Amino acid sequence: MAKNKEGAVMTKMTWKNAMKRDWQLYLLLLFPLAMVVIFNYAAYPGLRMVFMDYNPVKGYAGSKWVGLDTFKKIFRDADFIRALKSSIVFNLLDLLVGFPTPIILALILNELRYPRFKKVTQTILYLPHFLSWAIIGSVAYTMFRPTSGLVNIFLMNIGVIEQGIPFLTEKWHWAVTYLMIGVWQGMGWGTIIYLAAITGISGDLYEAAMIDGANRWERMWHITLPGIKGTVVTLLIMNLGRVMGSNLERLTVFGNTQVKDFQYQLAVYIYNKGLQSGKYSMATAVNLFQSLVGLVLVLLSDKIAKLLGEEGLL
Repeated sequence: MAKNKEGAVMTKMTWKNAMKRDWQLYLLLLFPLAMVVIFNYAAYPGLRMVFMDYNPVKGYAGSKWVGLDTFKKIFRDADFIRALKSSIVFNLLDLLVGFPTPIILALILNELRYPRFKKVTQTILYLPHFLSWAIIGSVAYTMFRPTSGLVNIFLMNIGVIEQGIPFLTEKWHWAVTYLMIGVWQGMGWGTIIYLAAITGISGDLYEAAMIDGANRWERMWHITLPGIKGTVVTLLIMNLGRVMGSNLERLTVFGNTQVKDFQYQLAVYIYNKGLQSGKYSMATAVNLFQSLVGLVLVLLSDKIAKLLGEEGLL
């Protein structure tokens, strides 16, 4: 037993006391915890197929053990090299274009002084995050078809262009359209995160800056941005960990034969090798390679952030 400053008796919190007091919360926690264990950790023993010539009929016991031969096959595969290059280039471009956008939007929204317009704008911005890529893809094709797309029809009607722009059928136009739609889909969610971080900045700092004569730009540059620096660093580290990844649904929705050079990324490679060709060992090895490179990038960027004086992620 212990007493607080007012003299009230305080009971030392033990595991048994915590369970007795919050058993309903622990019970509710069991389901999401079980889902994480089943889908994130229960599959780990299956990674041994990376070192086997895995055959689903023979199973793990009957499949031949080949050691690192699967990795040797992958790194000699021209399709893998092509998919790897495309994935790295497009993910870096995604990061370069898409990462600053939510920060800029959050800074702009934070400066708006009409609350109703601000709320409506936030809703419009983060709504695409909850749409599936199938819906986004169908809307994109309605908007950007070369001959019957709404954008091309509008531009031709006002005399800006004479023939339709191949937004989704020519690889360079496709690359720009693919990146911009990705930025549009994800920028609203990132904006909400940064706006939440901005609300944690003390209003006294802004008042003091206004008294000193700082204008809106100076307050934004010297107070708001430094105030959300920790959030920016954390999200940057997390995004660097996804540089090797790719979204199969997004690539499939926007894929066609005219743009297969750019559309063929690691997610498509894994799908083709694993599910279509039945080369499960190769598909698993590529997935493991992606995860390991992502882990290294996260740890390295976290280390660099700490050397620069930031808190980092870990």
